[in-house]
Amino acid sequence: MENNGKSVPYLRQVKDIEQATILKARESWSMFSIMAEFVESTERLASLHPAVTIFGSARIHPDNQHYIKCMNVARRLSDAGFAVISGGGPGIMAAANRGAFEGKSPSVGLNIILPHEQQPNHWQNIAINYRHFFARKVAFVKYADAFVLFPGGFGTMDELSEVLTLMQTDKSRRIPLILVGSEFWTGLLTWFQAQMVSTGMLAQSDIELMQIIDDPAQVVQAILDFYEARDIAPSEAERQKMLYL
Repeated sequence: MENNGKSVPYLRQVKDIEQATILKARESWSMFSIMAEFVESTERLASLHPAVTIFGSARIHPDNQHYIKCMNVARRLSDAGFAVISGGGPGIMAAANRGAFEGKSPSVGLNIILPHEQQPNHWQNIAINYRHFFARKVAFVKYADAFVLFPGGFGTMDELSEVLTLMQTDKSRRIPLILVGSEFWTGLLTWFQAQMVSTGMLAQSDIELMQIIDDPAQVVQAILDFYEARDIAPSEAERQKMLYL
């Protein structure tokens, strides 16, 4: 590839050798830290099956209707045999872990170390700590057999976009993606339809990757219905695909 005559120095060409060495060492150790997070995820989650990942706001309080409904959904999923995976923090994450903790299946928290807001909740049978968002995101997707999203902010929108992009581009398998809270989500899907589908930026089939369901029993039933037509375990082709998330 042409560099258009621009001077693009390589690290080995930096004149301050000591500084360059420090920089290389720091970056190398960072790679080991990242690898360690992926290894721990695999060690502790690879045999966790089936499982549902639940996303939602960290800022929702226990008396909020979404918190209460999330606990209900998570408890039903847990009693139906699904491990429940959340981000391990407060709000919807705590509701998901709490509901699952009271049920029959494991409650899993993928905790992220942040300067503020995120504190691990107390309802985790399996707790993993991450420094890197992307390693945590891979675990959310790789070990899930369905996704359930409650109302949330930028983090929840980021997780929704990540999951949709992976499924749309066939980088991950297509599994149930359920949005709970029609009053919160309907406007977003209407905007997708009006601004993205109508202009050709999305296909109608992309919108159909999502479904809005408000009733906790119907959320669980929708996941069970999806797997009536196929094995809940990933096929060998899907397993290979998930190696390249």
